[in-house]
Amino acid sequence: MDVTNYLTHDLARPLHVFDAARLTGGLTVRPAREGERLRALDGKDYVLSPRHMVIADETGPQSLAGIMGGLDSGVTEGTVDVLVESALWDPVRIARTGRELRILSDARYRFERGVDPALTREGLDRAVALILEYGGGQATAMSVAGAEPDTARAYRFDPARLRTLVGMDLPEAEQRRILEALGFRIEGEMAHVPSWRPDILGEADLVEEVARVASLSRLEGVPLPRRGPAIPRPVLTRDQRRLSAARRAMASIGYDECVTYAFIDETAAALFGGGGDRGRIDNPIAADLSHLRPSLLPGLLRAAARNQARGFMDLALFEASETFHGAEPGEQRTEVAGLLVGRAAQKGVHGAARPWDVFDAKGDLEAVLAALGAPSRLMLRREGSPWWHPGRHGVMTLGPKVVLAEFGEIHPRILQALDVKGPAVAFTLWPAALPAPRSAGRTRPRLEMSEFQPVERDFAFVVDEGVEAQALLRAAEGADKALIAGVRIFDVFRGGTLPAGSKSVALTVRLEPKDGTLTEAEIARVAEAVIEKVSRATGARLRS
Repeated sequence: MDVTNYLTHDLARPLHVFDAARLTGGLTVRPAREGERLRALDGKDYVLSPRHMVIADETGPQSLAGIMGGLDSGVTEGTVDVLVESALWDPVRIARTGRELRILSDARYRFERGVDPALTREGLDRAVALILEYGGGQATAMSVAGAEPDTARAYRFDPARLRTLVGMDLPEAEQRRILEALGFRIEGEMAHVPSWRPDILGEADLVEEVARVASLSRLEGVPLPRRGPAIPRPVLTRDQRRLSAARRAMASIGYDECVTYAFIDETAAALFGGGGDRGRIDNPIAADLSHLRPSLLPGLLRAAARNQARGFMDLALFEASETFHGAEPGEQRTEVAGLLVGRAAQKGVHGAARPWDVFDAKGDLEAVLAALGAPSRLMLRREGSPWWHPGRHGVMTLGPKVVLAEFGEIHPRILQALDVKGPAVAFTLWPAALPAPRSAGRTRPRLEMSEFQPVERDFAFVVDEGVEAQALLRAAEGADKALIAGVRIFDVFRGGTLPAGSKSVALTVRLEPKDGTLTEAEIARVAEAVIEKVSRATGARLRS
């Protein structure tokens, strides 16, 4: 025992000695069988499995390989004949076995960190020599099983790499001296790695050894070379700039920003086109956060409900973040959503309280679109998502197919399901759908103003109740695109002498000449064109 302990600390070469008289038959190195037991030298019984390597005789395990010997075959004061074992074990298997069985030993400590393969036979020879010198006796022939692994390897030794990798200057002769003192053999441009250094796996490791011995305290701080301007160029993408502009626009209008979870409950997800297995999270952090959100509106409505429960009834909330229509990469898009709940104006001396309506949401949406540089003329149609009120919502599109935004009143069944006291109006905007600006510059375009007097003319048309006012606006704007600068609705009237099922829509048409002051004949021509265009497009007639 004194010999093996001595060599363990002297050469980091663990050995094990069996009492040869207590062994039955030859020794075999094998995985343990399921349920086999071993009483180790620490006096404890261990139940083994095929994950554990053992040295066994015909009666069973006599040693837990690389960790601890067995008590039944251990050396005692009466031992006469001994069997000395020197082996090389897999570090990973030794570490795993030691952790599973909770055994700490000197042998495990060294084997799991790696021992010198070249000392397997040399360690055995030294141990036998010491036993013969201090204990006497006679040694038998050595029995060898397996082959010593070939650990010979060499890497290119480049003294200049110390400067490029570490930033340290050291003469080549000093670098060679350090490596040779550490056991490396330098032959020309190649450095041969000693067998006890399994951690050396490349040229960079050679540089690290030199720097470690020479001391990193010799390094001098040197600023990195500047390869560009002191102030770097902006790196934000167009979509990131748009999202930032949308946040600023919403805040300037008077909205408060919310940051809600990207996870929502399945009920809320199903209300907004999600739910099911596509957006389900395998390991949710809570039962009510089980799905990826398909829209920002569920989170805003939940936030409104919590505020209403605490007495805050008038709210203007917004969020700008990601939404998901699937769980795969790319199945997401950036969305900006605004929610208005409660009253737009409090009652006072100037009038009664007024709740938010769909036109408030439309106006705020148009303000945000303008801040993002959207085209001024967009198409407006219905057939929006099912969570909007069927008769109080709209969809803004760029052409017939590209949907930019939706706005309207939230459907009453949605408000009831999410416990929100309505009515509530909202809008959702997808900035990525906006076209790229035609000019790459950041300066504003030149302001073009006419030096001639503008002219406004009013028209009142009688149309069927089902005709949308937007249709009249589009028709009037297209009567003369060169002169008509804008058209707006200033009155809608029902009843009186009008036929049942009809309404009167009054428009103001603004004319801005570019080449000269308009004459009465030119104004009359444009007025006739407006009447003819609106009548043909909507079936309207001029109100007398």
